[in-house]
Amino acid sequence: MTRRAFIRLLPNYILLTLFLLIILLPIVGLVFSAFKTDAEVIKGPLSLPSQLKFDAFEKAWTTGRFNLFFRNSVIVAVAVVISSVFLSTLTGYAFGLLPVPGRRILYPLVLLGYMVPFEAVVIPLYHFMNGMDLTDTYWSLILPQIGLSVSFGTLWMTSFFRSAPRELVDAAAMDGCTRWQVLWKVLFPLARPATLTLVVLIFMWTWNEFLLALVMVQNETMRTLPVGLAFFQGRYSANIPLMAAGALIVAGPILLVYIIFQRYFIRGMLGGAVKG
Repeated sequence: MTRRAFIRLLPNYILLTLFLLIILLPIVGLVFSAFKTDAEVIKGPLSLPSQLKFDAFEKAWTTGRFNLFFRNSVIVAVAVVISSVFLSTLTGYAFGLLPVPGRRILYPLVLLGYMVPFEAVVIPLYHFMNGMDLTDTYWSLILPQIGLSVSFGTLWMTSFFRSAPRELVDAAAMDGCTRWQVLWKVLFPLARPATLTLVVLIFMWTWNEFLLALVMVQNETMRTLPVGLAFFQGRYSANIPLMAAGALIVAGPILLVYIIFQRYFIRGMLGGAVKG
């Protein structure tokens, strides 16, 4: 980069650095607070802890029952992600490439779940689940989120399959591949960035889902991490290190998943998986 170009871009770098600091400083303060004692917290959120103490994490994990909440969140998230991505791939392939009868009616109906605000249907959904004796079970958390996720996933994957090279599909058909083989052996490897981006998005939405878990689950042992953290805050709001440790336990898996899939996530977003 030439000096003239650097000078021209310097205001942009300064502005981006400023926004980066605004975003990172609260996160850094949260991480530092989780390893501090109550006395050290008084010195300020950005002061360094004297030593790394995991007492707050241990207490949150055991006393706060975050071990149970973490297990519940993992079970729900894994079930929703696997089911939603698989079904979205099938529906996206069908609506994107196959001559589906009644497509003009079925496709908008599938997308209706994405367009209708969840808050508008949560109460009828509760009565429906309660009438089937599914409240306070994993099914009451998994099935509604699969429905919501498949709605968006269908839009996402349909857009990808519409833009897939038709020459590959025709060549595979001429070689004797069935439609099932065309999907999994020809198109699905090309859809890896779009699919993994969908995995990250659905996992993030499922892991952070609060309202559904709050309404559907009354049994404490069935709570997920966001709901567990809310009740945990009500009991230990004055204990800053304990609250910070609980927040990190909730946020940690999302950060880990993003770090693992960030290359595919960025490729999927920049590649325009959804093109209208």
